[in-house]
Amino acid sequence: YMNKINYNIIFNETIKNLEQQNLVPTLLLHSCCAPCSSSVLERLAKHFKITILYYNPNITISEEYEKRKQEEIRLINTLNKTYEVFKNNPIEFLNVDHEKEVYLNQIRGLEKEPEGGKRCEVCFNLRLEKTAKLCKELNFNYFSTTLTVSPHKNSQLINEIGKKLAKKYNVNYLFSDFKKEDGYKRSIELSKTYNLYRQNYCGCVFSINKIEE
Repeated sequence: YMNKINYNIIFNETIKNLEQQNLVPTLLLHSCCAPCSSSVLERLAKHFKITILYYNPNITISEEYEKRKQEEIRLINTLNKTYEVFKNNPIEFLNVDHEKEVYLNQIRGLEKEPEGGKRCEVCFNLRLEKTAKLCKELNFNYFSTTLTVSPHKNSQLINEIGKKLAKKYNVNYLFSDFKKEDGYKRSIELSKTYNLYRQNYCGCVFSINKIEE
């Protein structure tokens, strides 16, 4: 990426515009896991009416998928009870099917790709496309993802995919780089506070071989 775009600046400009217009739009937020969503939800709390979409067909191990999903639901329930802002404006959870076969079909032939390579791009696209489609179908004002909070993920690529899908489905994508302004650091603190299960690999069986820090 020759010219890196500062998506955190774009995010802050969007928030400023919403505040000036006194708007609290609806947001369908794709979440990969509870730890990643923790600091993101905190940051978005005052600005959006949030619905979490836990759509992660890349987690092909059913027990792991279910464990992360239940942690996400537990975090949402905790935040709704704990934060004043969520008491009037609770986070909702949109339930969808696991669809691991969809993921395995899409990445066929890319199993041996390095972590962060072509397979990850297909995976980001799959999860964000589902979010964009549902954003359109269910009339959300915006869609976005918690994926940019991770320092292991290419936020330039994630935002480019979001932009492309926003155009395809004629919906608004909320640009972000949630790891900025200590977002990742904060997610680790909140994970400790709420005793969240922090997995040691991204999600797909192929990334287990390359355990992240």
